[in-house]
Amino acid sequence: MDSDYQDELEEAAPKIRFNLNFDKEVRCLEENKEDRDSKRFDIKRLFEAVSTGDVMKLEGLHQYLHQSMKKLSNTEYQSYGKNVLLKALLNLRNGRNNTIEYLLDISEKMGDIKELVNAAYTDSYYKGQTALHIAIERRSTYFVELLIKKGANVHAKACGKFFQLHDGPSFYFGELPLSLAACTNQPEVVDFLLENDYQRVDVRESDSLGNMVLHALVMLADNTPENTDFITSMYDHILTTAARLHPKWRLEDMENNQGLTTIKLAAKTGKIGLFKHMMHREFQERETRHLSRKFTEWVYGPVHSSLYDLASLDSYEKNSVLEIIVYSSDIPNRHEMLQIEPLNRLLEEKWDRFAARMFFLNFLVYLVYISVFTAVAYNRKKGTPPFTLEHNRQEYLRLAGQLFITVGACYFFIRGVCVFLQAIFFLASSVLYCCGREEYLGFFVLCLALSWVNLLYFSRGYRHMGIYSVMIQKMILSDILRFLFVYVTFLFGFSAAVVTLLMEPELPANNTAQPINSTDGRGRTFFPHIEEDLCSKPTFRNISHTIMELFKFTIGMGDLEFTEGYQYKEVFYMLLISYIVLTYILLLNMLIALMSRTVEKMSLESTSIWKLQRAITILDLERSLPRCLRTRLRSGVDKDLGTRTGEKDRRWCFRVEEVNWNKWNTNLGIINEDPGCRDTARLSPTHNRGRFSAQHWHQSRLGHSFCSFKCSIEQ
Repeated sequence: MDSDYQDELEEAAPKIRFNLNFDKEVRCLEENKEDRDSKRFDIKRLFEAVSTGDVMKLEGLHQYLHQSMKKLSNTEYQSYGKNVLLKALLNLRNGRNNTIEYLLDISEKMGDIKELVNAAYTDSYYKGQTALHIAIERRSTYFVELLIKKGANVHAKACGKFFQLHDGPSFYFGELPLSLAACTNQPEVVDFLLENDYQRVDVRESDSLGNMVLHALVMLADNTPENTDFITSMYDHILTTAARLHPKWRLEDMENNQGLTTIKLAAKTGKIGLFKHMMHREFQERETRHLSRKFTEWVYGPVHSSLYDLASLDSYEKNSVLEIIVYSSDIPNRHEMLQIEPLNRLLEEKWDRFAARMFFLNFLVYLVYISVFTAVAYNRKKGTPPFTLEHNRQEYLRLAGQLFITVGACYFFIRGVCVFLQAIFFLASSVLYCCGREEYLGFFVLCLALSWVNLLYFSRGYRHMGIYSVMIQKMILSDILRFLFVYVTFLFGFSAAVVTLLMEPELPANNTAQPINSTDGRGRTFFPHIEEDLCSKPTFRNISHTIMELFKFTIGMGDLEFTEGYQYKEVFYMLLISYIVLTYILLLNMLIALMSRTVEKMSLESTSIWKLQRAITILDLERSLPRCLRTRLRSGVDKDLGTRTGEKDRRWCFRVEEVNWNKWNTNLGIINEDPGCRDTARLSPTHNRGRFSAQHWHQSRLGHSFCSFKCSIEQ
């Protein structure tokens, strides 16, 4: 941006110049060259002067500009948009540069003050950056205030490549001065931009991505404790200040170009620290309480009852936070985000309310489907399809079964994800069957085998089997796939080498029989050539047979008798030993070690991954319901929170009761006389961490349970 080690001056474009001293030259009154150059100010001289911060080097500048009818905002004093003011701000020492006030005073006298302070970079890398951006980046509150007083544009956008999201070095802060001040943790500058008497910023202003200042803070979060503390503090500060200045504005409901609000953007980008803060944010002050998403209903000892605002969270709404987390596979920590309340309890209630029964019903239907499929496959007819229908009971039952599994395959093809490949195999088999091809049987049996394997999908409905299924999936998709890639490379490579190396011995002259793999001068083949002499043994000259034999060596079932009578057996043994060492000893043991590591790692997070898979199932089942049933089965209650004086504030809330012994003595100020509620959700599983169970606490302390939210609001 500003360095002594780069050529920063833009090459001047050709211009027509007028010699204003022409009459003096004619009359021989021209000043000598040294005197004239000492009074002349070009861009290089100005940049050098402001870089040092020495006002004395700018002496005579105003007189020179006035006599030459020039202004500091002229293009001849700019290099890629950078003018002398930008250069001076880039060279602050201890937050000051005395040439800046001098330049602003001259520009104000020349009448181009707004053009000077609002000049912006024109190169693609720093395009749009103004003096106000640089003053904020240099953390100079004094010059920020001075520039705004002089008419700096508070909504200027720095949209160059350096300020955009890309793989190279960059700093995305939301392009706007307010976003830059917020993302660099300057609350004083933020307050001045929001509340100054000269030109206040509009918090709703957005950048080229549609992100306002709150979106920019979300993008800046990185889940580290220090960063999360700074981001959440600045986020709440801007939110409360804007609510005080503009009570009708709802900043958290504003969407960017992707249709994401701030909480949805935090969920989409996996900013779990800020996301948790947004859902648990609770303001106690009356003027800002409407900004809360969590409301403490009652507290009694360690028992807390809270209402969470489900706006934008529940999957009842389109593009909800829950859907974003569950269906976005590019969020690395989404299984952790689902453990945050109220999402964890919300999913549990959806499962208990309708998803469990629907899931069990689907399991029974699928079990009937594969049972019928297996019966039809077992009683299939032999011969060339299609087969004629005989009018008897057995044929009618077979036809009914075939129609049933065909309808099921079509349904899986349209709606199913996990069984999509199964449906493809069945449909391919059906096409071949109708075309009279006996090859239909191959796809048919593959579909049958895959149908039984897909039965493991329903294990996710049960905790222990679901965790076991998760481990199997992870090992298949990670360890075994990598092993197969390397193993197939070794297997095919060594097979090709063996086929090339080994040659069959010459047959005796009186022996006219050919080996089974003799090719009659046609060269080697991939598949064995079937001859009438079925007693002949296959040889290593056929690559498919060689691959199978080397595979047997991998699992310890190889046979060396096939090498009898061949040449170069020493080389063959060297290849074979190398192959066994690399596959049987190295790869298989490495696979075992990797799978053990995967099991050990998965044991720590298998529960959360299983909950994520079950969450996907819950949302899939919910999507399959008609709108009327989704409304009827919607979780939560409609509450008038009354957060504003004299105004109703109705929200759809979800109640969560928790037991937390760490905070039981820190909320004495909000303990109500009548804790409990008749429509409360179940207690959080964390209650077992106390000295005695929540059930015993209720039996010995509470005594009765009825809704007291109204009392808490009144108090």
